[in-house]
Amino acid sequence: MAAARATAASAATTPTQTVSPKTALTKTAPAKTAPATVVPLEPGDSVRNRRAAAAQAPAVARTSRRSAPLGRVLRVATRPVSAVWPQLTVDEWGRALRLVESLAPLAHLRWDVSVGGAHLVPKQGAALIVINTRRMALTPVSTALALSEALDRPVRFAGRPDTVPFGPLLRRIGGLLARPEEIRGALRAGEIVIVGARATSNPRHAGSIDHELIAPAIRESVPLHIAATLSSPFDRNARVEVAGVLRLGHKRRGPLAEVELAEMAQRKLQDLLDEMGGTRTGLPLLNWFRED
Repeated sequence: MAAARATAASAATTPTQTVSPKTALTKTAPAKTAPATVVPLEPGDSVRNRRAAAAQAPAVARTSRRSAPLGRVLRVATRPVSAVWPQLTVDEWGRALRLVESLAPLAHLRWDVSVGGAHLVPKQGAALIVINTRRMALTPVSTALALSEALDRPVRFAGRPDTVPFGPLLRRIGGLLARPEEIRGALRAGEIVIVGARATSNPRHAGSIDHELIAPAIRESVPLHIAATLSSPFDRNARVEVAGVLRLGHKRRGPLAEVELAEMAQRKLQDLLDEMGGTRTGLPLLNWFRED
């Protein structure tokens, strides 16, 4: 009894500790945890689907972290290939210079073109060149590549298709659509453009020339040249002869000037073909079998 009374007396004399609300909140605050990953779910998802989606979220994060070293490995592995085949440099008209340079050896395997009269074409500025074409011969392509090497400047040709896969490929080597507005835009930019006459089966026959395709030369006041071409499906030898500037005897504007200039270009082109020799010896009779 005496011990119980002493304990009660001590409890009565001991001051009571008061805990402020701020101290209580500080002591009872929960530990900070990492934010949970929020996975968007549809209203009708079941519990199993929710658990699978929550487990899949960390896997996506791990995949993204692993993709960075993989990208570095691929860049290091493809660096030698990039040195041999660098990124294409495409101009505003879609021509890729490095692609043309890479295809030049293949073009030389098919055509061995001798170019004459290249000094008549301006080294700078725009020019329109009308050539005769043979069916299934890719004459505009071979002529553009040969003149580009002779002039050391890009030469474009009109007549590429607007369909894949040949359209984009021909565009990369200098092809333009056979449309007056596209030809006029290239001439306005100071480019050399080749326009082919209507293709014929006879390599010494100049086909008709579309007056709408040479109209940009009149409207942009650029020189118009004609070039006679000879090639054979059985031989590598080919020939391109460029003539001087073709001018009308009198000044005329409008559609009649375009038609008259187109007819004159066809006549002059036919005369140039009649005066040309063969692709090998310079004698038409000796090369007749090779050119048909």
